[in-house]
Amino acid sequence: MNWKVLYVKPRTEKKVATALSRLGITAYCPSVTEIRQWSDRKKKVEVPLLKSYVLIQVKESEHELVFQVPGVVRYLFWLGKPAVVKDSDIQVMKDWLSHKNTQAQVESIQPGDRIKIKTGLFEGKKALVHEVSNNRIQLLLLDLDMKITFNRN
Repeated sequence: MNWKVLYVKPRTEKKVATALSRLGITAYCPSVTEIRQWSDRKKKVEVPLLKSYVLIQVKESEHELVFQVPGVVRYLFWLGKPAVVKDSDIQVMKDWLSHKNTQAQVESIQPGDRIKIKTGLFEGKKALVHEVSNNRIQLLLLDLDMKITFNRN
């Protein structure tokens, strides 16, 4: 079963995903850990990867059930139909998020270059080099329509 995308109120992603799960709807809110700094301390905080979006698997008959959850605004649409995310794309995202220390080795690459990733989670995916700096590289994964950033060592 494919995944649908819900647009939710800002900063309610985790609460909405939890409430949808209680209703028996499979919900996925991918998150990453960031270090946030306050004036007196630093703290690790888990934040949603996709701001204001929650991914769900729902039967056609249960489409309206999601609006019972506070914070749900609407379904995300693409070309007049609810946006659909493939299971394989969700699995790639889960695999990517489960690997904490992803490293990339970059040599002589320029923005605008088209490359094919040879190893790792995105093996075989085609990418466009978006930005190269002294300490990072940004790639646009063409198949997934996703931008990823790698820190250079």
